Amino acid sequence: MSVDVQQDRELTADDYRQYRALSSLAVISLVAGVLSSLVFLDWMLAAIPMIGIVAGILALRQIRSSPEAYTGELLALLGTVLCAVLWTGGWSRLAYVRATEVPPGYERISYDDLQLDPAQPMVFPPEKAQELNGKKVFIKGFVYQPTGGQTTGIKRFILVRDKGQCCFGGNPKITDMIEVKLQGDLEAEFNMLPRKLAGTFRIAPGLSMHGLAGALYHLDADHLE
Repeated sequence: MSVDVQQDRELTADDYRQYRALSSLAVISLVAGVLSSLVFLDWMLAAIPMIGIVAGILALRQIRSSPEAYTGELLALLGTVLCAVLWTGGWSRLAYVRATEVPPGYERISYDDLQLDPAQPMVFPPEKAQELNGKKVFIKGFVYQPTGGQTTGIKRFILVRDKGQCCFGGNPKITDMIEVKLQGDLEAEFNMLPRKLAGTFRIAPGLSMHGLAGALYHLDADHLE
């Protein structure tokens, strides 16, 4: 019995000496690699594969400099490759979408073009917005929650610049609102997804909608995605 106990003790000690910790950096790299598919949705999410690549490189250095203490080289390699491939693929797709999403004959604008100019705070509407009056423009935004609970078949609505304003009770500024009138058979639905619209931009005081102040900016939209 004493011999068997001694052998068990020796095996346990030997196992302990051979134990190598899984590199936490390798795990982070692999998790980031899986999450890097989110880059296909937004440019800013490129931070995920960036973190994964850095973590993967550091993990490989850690493992190769201390092979007796750390393991996880395959995880680090896989995570780094996933991050690089998905980052490249995501940005390529987004670049293609940006290059092709504006219908011919329309000018891309953003809500930044509609804000007051800090250098000319007394000029209202701002000069940039005035220059767009009557032009065919393309803009992205979110449908502000309609009154009366209507969620489909919407022909007239307020377009706002972010989800906080459209979906969570935010109170948009007048320069963050565009009153949209859909032309022809176009209809919108209320959800949390960004919408792409194109049409003729106008500046004119509007009627009050949804309990908001009257809209200053208007869009007669003939294109909706």
